[in-house]
Amino acid sequence: MKRRVVSIWFQRLPSERVLRARPVDGPFAVTLNEGNHDRLYDLNREAEGQGLERGMGLADARAYVPDLVTRPADIDADRRFLTMLARWATRYTPHAGLDGEDGLVLDITGAAHLLGGEAAMLEDMKERLSRARLSAKIGIADTRGAAWALAHFAPGIAPPGKTSAALGPLSVSALRIDDKTATALKRLGLNTIADMTALPRATLARRFDMALLERLEQALGTRGEAVSPLSEPPHYGVRMSFPEPIGLVDDVMAALSRLLDTLCLRLKNREAGARAIMLSVERVDQTRQNVTLRLARPMRDAPRILRLFERPVGEIDAGFGIERIRLEALDVEVLPAEQIGEGGLVEGEALDDLVTRLGARIGLDNIVRFQPVASHIPERGFTENPAAYGRVDTEWRMDHPRPLRMFAPEPVTSDAARRPPSRFSWRRMRFETAASSGPERIAPEWWRPDEAWRSGLRDYWRVETRQGLRLWMFHTPQAPGWFVHGLFA
Repeated sequence: MKRRVVSIWFQRLPSERVLRARPVDGPFAVTLNEGNHDRLYDLNREAEGQGLERGMGLADARAYVPDLVTRPADIDADRRFLTMLARWATRYTPHAGLDGEDGLVLDITGAAHLLGGEAAMLEDMKERLSRARLSAKIGIADTRGAAWALAHFAPGIAPPGKTSAALGPLSVSALRIDDKTATALKRLGLNTIADMTALPRATLARRFDMALLERLEQALGTRGEAVSPLSEPPHYGVRMSFPEPIGLVDDVMAALSRLLDTLCLRLKNREAGARAIMLSVERVDQTRQNVTLRLARPMRDAPRILRLFERPVGEIDAGFGIERIRLEALDVEVLPAEQIGEGGLVEGEALDDLVTRLGARIGLDNIVRFQPVASHIPERGFTENPAAYGRVDTEWRMDHPRPLRMFAPEPVTSDAARRPPSRFSWRRMRFETAASSGPERIAPEWWRPDEAWRSGLRDYWRVETRQGLRLWMFHTPQAPGWFVHGLFA
């Protein structure tokens, strides 16, 4: 059976993906920031009709088309959308995969007759994509390279065995080669693929690299090229049905233990870990209860996960009995094998278990940890991130002592100039200075506007008072004044 391949090219995929959700009347473009400059990444028909082109600077484009509507590009969303289209294409053949960033490739060998032939399949594809408001050009040929060439340069069908004749009139750029190679070929008078095939292969090999010959042979079918179908994402779900309804917590935990063993084995085989696991119980009255356990780190240790389920399972209302339970990993992350330490735990797992237990009650997002930030400004030297989703990747640098507690600067009543005052008032209390050390001068970040630093430089001092408080104070030379910024332990 002769091999047949379909290539589908979505020439406006990024812009049409956005316009499907938020239609725009008039010129529209998707922009991408490159080298601190916004450039046009993709356009709709109206924008192209007014002379705009991809790669044009956004400022220049607005000068030509003042009413141009733009949206920022989302490369990841475009990739997900193209993957969704690849799954849609499996209605025609199970061998459907991605072809670059804006295309699909389908091996329809032995499948076209199910829709009445290749011409009927082509029209069905066009009609369905048109209803979905997607512009697509489609080529069908004996090889993947030939189908790609037709889709991009002469959409249509190349009859079986007529690949060379269909490709002959097309530009050499249809061979999926880079612009530099295509320009060099045209300078030699080789404008079409027919011009290239008329030359001996040895002549092309001496003048150009083997990549050009490889593309030519792939298009003509003398060298094979595989079509890799899109693999289905792994599914992490297990279930169990009972011959008789159960209702005791111990029975549910025993069944859950068996399901966890199976689920964790699947995760282990793929070096993955679960971040969220949902337990679904179906009662005899056909009602269902779901319990979702969100974990502080990816896990696949069945005994540890089982212990974390004890409290949520105890809150399930079994009613007249549970006849079926299902366990599914909702959020899965890569989890390579790790060396265990003493007690059978990897370093930090005990703390993660505690975070998980607390998060089940108050929410994981409400448990935060401080992480260092590369900034010499005291209040910007750290950030608060959810403990379950952040790891401290860098060590805390302590070039200068910092107070355990910091707050917004509070003014101090004093007549002192540059050195800490011997007596001052703060928070309606009077203090006497026993000892002080400093100064540590900190300048504002000139590239970042901040109202709190409008007073300019700060000279910080560590001040110990006779009343027992150890304060972190600063003086602003450019706008004279004293302030308290923190308390040492």
